[in-house]
Amino acid sequence: MTDSAAAAVPIDTRPQWFGHPRQLARLFTTEAMERFGYYGMRALLTLYLADHFLFSDTTTTSLYGGFTALVYLTPLVGGLLADRYLGSKRSVKFGAIVMACGYLILCFGGDAAKPFATIDGQRYEVTVDKSTATKQQFVTDAGQKLSIKGREDGSVDLLRPDGSVARSVAKGGFVPGGDRSAFYTMLMLIGLSAVTVGNGFFKPNISTMVGSLYGPTDQRRDAGFTIFYMGINLGSLFSQLLCPLLAVGMGSWQGLGWWAGFGLAAIGMGISWALIQFAGPKLAGVGDPPVQSGGDKSIAIYIAALVAIPVIWFLFTNLMNAPPPVPGQGIMGYILGLPILGKVLFGTFLFSIIGIPIWSFRVGTRAEFEMMVAAIVLIIFNVVFWTLFEQAGSSLTLFADRNTNLSVFGLFSISAGQTQFFNAFFIVMLAPMFSALWTWLARRGMEPSIPIKFGIALIGVGAGFLFLVWGTKFAGADFKVGIWWLAGLYLIHSMAELCISPVGLSMITKLSIARIVGMMMGVWFLSISCAQYVAGVVAQVASVETVGGQVTNLKVSLETYAGVFETIGIISATIGLVLLALSGLIRKWMHGVN
Repeated sequence: MTDSAAAAVPIDTRPQWFGHPRQLARLFTTEAMERFGYYGMRALLTLYLADHFLFSDTTTTSLYGGFTALVYLTPLVGGLLADRYLGSKRSVKFGAIVMACGYLILCFGGDAAKPFATIDGQRYEVTVDKSTATKQQFVTDAGQKLSIKGREDGSVDLLRPDGSVARSVAKGGFVPGGDRSAFYTMLMLIGLSAVTVGNGFFKPNISTMVGSLYGPTDQRRDAGFTIFYMGINLGSLFSQLLCPLLAVGMGSWQGLGWWAGFGLAAIGMGISWALIQFAGPKLAGVGDPPVQSGGDKSIAIYIAALVAIPVIWFLFTNLMNAPPPVPGQGIMGYILGLPILGKVLFGTFLFSIIGIPIWSFRVGTRAEFEMMVAAIVLIIFNVVFWTLFEQAGSSLTLFADRNTNLSVFGLFSISAGQTQFFNAFFIVMLAPMFSALWTWLARRGMEPSIPIKFGIALIGVGAGFLFLVWGTKFAGADFKVGIWWLAGLYLIHSMAELCISPVGLSMITKLSIARIVGMMMGVWFLSISCAQYVAGVVAQVASVETVGGQVTNLKVSLETYAGVFETIGIISATIGLVLLALSGLIRKWMHGVN
């Protein structure tokens, strides 16, 4: 290197933290605590909806999918408002406050819904004996306490204490339900809406603040983001253990209640806010608002954001009350029959993946057109991956609750919500190994191309489900599999995630025409948002009959989950193989982008 070249590299004279600007430590901790709150809440959400509010599996997974879809959609608006008006720092602080308020609102769930069943048009109260491993449900009929047993054909038997059948109810004649407070249901949806809005302001802008620490030629940028993103997994790792522990307990300890788990998430979010609010000069010049003409518009934006909370509440309500799609109407009929949120997501996504290639064909060169087509193709495959990967928070959590023996070596048992920590744990353990592996292969000219990594990821997520299906063959007499089969699924899924997640955003920036990089980044996040929504739809397919939040037949439950997981596992692996077969053509369209 010449003296002039060396002089051209700026020397960072700011205080350092492991070779990086010292502000990175504060932003790392801020992100870790925010993710602590979010993933802690998410570990509880599905079980909270199913066990406390006694929503059916269909309603639970639909609401969960809609919530996570909006969590990925709102950052597009939050990032735009920060860039033009608020600045990243104020956006992050406002988002943190709104999210913390959302978690606090979730603490107020009222009394648990009271289960009942309508049998051949007559209503019966239901009791659940939670002192037993199976949490048996009972109805009282003519003075007799009869246990409820679902059958494979959809009918229900009511059994006397000696096990004999007192009454059989044909399929459709037994309708479970729950008396839940309309006020507390509304309050829960307002809490989720607040979290959604706050996340839109926080999520994109904390990353922008990290990027602003490095100059355009600073080669430490990628390493800085790697350190920063470790905060995501460290925060989620601990919260997915601690929040369910406080909420539902572990082993023989029953926990303090749902409020404690959501309350801990709120505390984590409050710490995240305080780290930015009281940073003082430590974050001076980082994430400041842009120079504006026409005065400060922050108050108007804050008010509009609060007004958006009831709008999102309406979307959630519409989602919960929407009738199921009518089969046989085709893709357009299916989209038109979706709730408002589904229409917006799918309509926008279809318009994007069709319209953008047409536009690039008209205004770009042939090479630019082909690169854009390659990006769109990979975005479509990305939807498939995240649709299946995100079963973790819905169908896989319910499977853990119902058909998994949660004992760890017979020493203690964890809760179903805590099983989600496996993913974060494996990511923290494996990310450095995968990073070293890609570097080692790149030096030898052997690193897989982006399409091949995507294909491996799709095969991997399918293989994880098939591994769990294999485990169901070894279920015990209680129709439960060992926890290590579920841990094995998360191990395989984590390795698959490391093949697709780190390269996606980089791929978009490299393949997009310069004029629409921002738009393509939006389409990337839109694809993940659509995947979250579809994940809820897939989880609905795995729905099983529940009474009082508990399944009526564990054998039917196990077979239902195994059947759905086998189907999506085979489909995912097949799609992954198709992508591997197309990888040569897609790589040609990428014109040297790696």
